[in-house]
Amino acid sequence: MEKPVSALLGPFDPPAFEIFNAQGGNAQGGGPWLIVCDHASHAVPLALSELGLEMAELRRHIGWDIGAAAVARRLAARLDAPAVLSGYSRLVVDCNRAPDDPTSIATISDGVKVPGNAEISAEARAARLDACFHSYHGAIASIVQGLREKGIEPVLFSIHSFTPVMNGSARPWHVGVLWDNDPRLPVPLMAALRALNKDLVVGDNQPYSARAPAGYTLRRHAEAAGFRHALVELRQDLVDTPEGAEEWAEILDAALKSALNRPLDTY
Repeated sequence: MEKPVSALLGPFDPPAFEIFNAQGGNAQGGGPWLIVCDHASHAVPLALSELGLEMAELRRHIGWDIGAAAVARRLAARLDAPAVLSGYSRLVVDCNRAPDDPTSIATISDGVKVPGNAEISAEARAARLDACFHSYHGAIASIVQGLREKGIEPVLFSIHSFTPVMNGSARPWHVGVLWDNDPRLPVPLMAALRALNKDLVVGDNQPYSARAPAGYTLRRHAEAAGFRHALVELRQDLVDTPEGAEEWAEILDAALKSALNRPLDTY
């Protein structure tokens, strides 16, 4: 029997989200950055019995964005910025998809069927959204509001990662910058990344696109309010170790600081 909405997360389950460096950027005149990580964890509520999958599957790229959380925490520390990280696997509910998106609760991912997501009831879907999705986005909204109350216009930066090979095809990009209608941060960011290292293969909306309707988190919390924002995709084999995560936090720190105050018409 499925647990009711209020009981999906029990006392032995991890929290639905993590706020790292909560005080970062909150002082008057502090930095504008807010880091978000939609796919930071491969955890599954105990009540959902690992969605019928082996833990080895959940630890693959289908369960989370490998390395993204490690980079997010390190980058937040460098920027003295708060970071909000999701607490559960994208297979429980995808925090970067609108609740009515067909892929919000995926029944198959990269060819792997997810038994626990097959034909779930409306009540079970609502339980996942309430416990894991709405609470995560509520945390982001709260920090955005806190920054605005301090007179700081937030700049949101979302960190994801991608598998080096998908559906049998190798992906040559080291990093991809995803964006839609607002070029103010993405365009100078791509230029800054290329200037830092001419050998970097930087994707412009590659290997995924953030054109509408993709990219729920930034569309909801940044684009709707007119805040600058960008999403970065890092290739997982570059960030799946502490050393790789630290290297990319350093690269992004330098690139973001360079990009933040550069006029768009200089590119």
